[in-house]
Amino acid sequence: MAEMDTSGREGKGKKGPGVKKSKKLSTRVDLTPMVDLGFLLITFFIFTTTMSQPTSMRLFLPKDTEKEEEQNKIKESGALSIMLGKDNAIYYYEGTLLPDGSNFKTTNFKEIREILINKKRTTNPEDFVVVIKPSPESTYKNTVDMLDEMTISEIKRYALVDLFDIELQMIRATESGGPMPGQQPATP
Repeated sequence: MAEMDTSGREGKGKKGPGVKKSKKLSTRVDLTPMVDLGFLLITFFIFTTTMSQPTSMRLFLPKDTEKEEEQNKIKESGALSIMLGKDNAIYYYEGTLLPDGSNFKTTNFKEIREILINKKRTTNPEDFVVVIKPSPESTYKNTVDMLDEMTISEIKRYALVDLFDIELQMIRATESGGPMPGQQPATP
């Protein structure tokens, strides 16, 4: 434990003339046991502390139902479908996708907020819903960015669903530069 060096003191408590003054030695405290105690406390706190929990986003999804009357219905005029492609590309259409693909449009993350706000402004709030459809080539970051856009644009009604086959074909045709499904290829 701690020790104090008190050697070298003569004449305990005597004062006065003719008494030789002794040298005052400083006290020395051995701190070696304190190092052990410090390491014990550090290991105790490391083992008893909970590690940081992974942060994740909670999604509350409605239950799937087979009954037609229990499914959520939306009006065509209020629907905006957004499809996420590869390389941060965004494809969208309003209402129902036309067979010739004339309402199938392309944009990016810089312009999507303006498109969302314009659609929200021109549509009845009770009818407005955004349908987000990530493609297999899109990244998780793109999906989270789109969900953030919903929060920023204050859009309360949106759904995260799978792509239809025709939408996936249109995305791939647009990325490759080929004709849209349902369109005749251009003849030279």
